[in-house]
This record gives sequence, C-alpha cells and structure tokens, in this order.
Amino acid sequence: MKLKTGVRLHYAEQGDLNGYPVVLLHGYTDSWFSYSRVLSALSANYHVYALDLRGQGDSERPASGYDLSDLAADVVAFMDANQLKRVSLVGHSMGSFVAQRVALIAPERIDRLVLVGSATTLRNNTVRELQQAINTLSDPVSEKFVRDFQTSTVYHPVPDDFIERVIAESLKPPARVWRALMTGMLAADYSSQLSKIKAPTLVLWGDKETIFPRSEQDAITKTLPSARLKVYAETGHAPHWERPEQFVKDVKDFITEKRQ
Repeated sequence: MKLKTGVRLHYAEQGDLNGYPVVLLHGYTDSWFSYSRVLSALSANYHVYALDLRGQGDSERPASGYDLSDLAADVVAFMDANQLKRVSLVGHSMGSFVAQRVALIAPERIDRLVLVGSATTLRNNTVRELQQAINTLSDPVSEKFVRDFQTSTVYHPVPDDFIERVIAESLKPPARVWRALMTGMLAADYSSQLSKIKAPTLVLWGDKETIFPRSEQDAITKTLPSARLKVYAETGHAPHWERPEQFVKDVKDFITEKRQ
C-alpha cells in the first residue's frame, strides 16, 4: 500500500472487515511475521493489521526517513489510508517506541495501547553496544550475526521453524537500513513527554528480559497516567513469541475491557 508519506508498506491482514481494528508493530528488523504465532487467534475477534515498517520485511527501503517520527508518521498514514479512525495499537520493542510516538502525535486515534518489551527510553548501554556492532555491518548482512542477535532475545524455547523464519526476515534489510534504523531509534528521546499519553496502556514484560530492565517497566508504568504492568515469568524479550496463548488472552481481555 502506497502511503501519503511516500513509502509503500507491506502488511498482513486478517479478521472480519467490519471488526474492531487492531494494529501490530514489530521490533527491530522484524516484520509482520513477528506476530504470526498470535495473528490468527487475535483476528478471530478483531480486524488485525500487522505492518512491515519501512525498510523492513517486504516494505520499501527508501534512502532516508528512519527516525521514530518517520515510522510513526507511516503508521498514522496507514490508518488514514484504511479509514481507521481509532485503533488499539500493539508495539513490540522498537515497535513499542513507534507506538508511543503515535500516541503522542495522534492521541485521538488510539483507544488502547499495548507496549511489549518496552521502556521509557532506548538509550541504555545494551542498545548502544548493539549499535557499535551494527555500525560494522556490510552487505550481505551476516547470517550468524542475525542468528545470534535474534536468539539472544529468547528465553523460553520457540519452534525451530519459527525462529528460522524470523532470521530470514531480518536478513531482508540491507546493512544501511540496519544502521539507519538504529541511528533513528537513538536520535530522539520522548521520555519527558510520556506523561501526556492518556490512552489506557498495558505493559507486558518477560522477567528474563536482557534489554530493558524491570526498573524501566516500573518507570513507564508510573509515568503513563493509565498504565499497568503484567510480568511474564520465565520469559524473554518477546512474550508474543514465547507465550502466544497467554499473550492473546491478555491483549483480548485488555481490549474487551475498554469496549464493554
């Protein structure tokens, strides 16, 4: 789909065309496939859109425009193109920071917000060390590097065929996109504005997370006026990969609670 922001985004779509809309935003160098373990179950109740954010998956890879503000503008443009006046927005990792930005620039468009593997800021030592490694990448991006990166985020085992496809999806963006996305993620810090997000928010976090610590979960829950935290035991950075059934239940319960 060609958007008014000038980029063509690929996306997966399931569910009743007239159903309540839910938009899913993936993590760094992932794609819509990141949500493949939960997409069918969610779409049984809702009309679900899982985007490939610019530069990733099968979306276009422009020469520039990889700041969080650019990615957020694409999401709003996608909603406009699909005539989605209000949605529940779910974001994982990088996608959670894009979701935060969308909630800041278009608060009237967000019914509910779900932040998965998130934080108040991306600026920590773990992410900066990852940036140093990514700045050394060249084409073709090393399969071993991608494998090590993706498997390092998983604690509870996931199916082999799933993780192999995740790795394949992350091999699609060229090295310049890996670098530009990381630079864009670290370029802006919206932590001082988070208290402006009024949408009811569910924060989901695995207690074996290695990127964003528990202290950040407490901080974001305290900062957002209508946020609450749910902790997944024995779970890593991606609860929707590692605990798909529980993830679907929690998201459905949260969205339904709003609309009863």
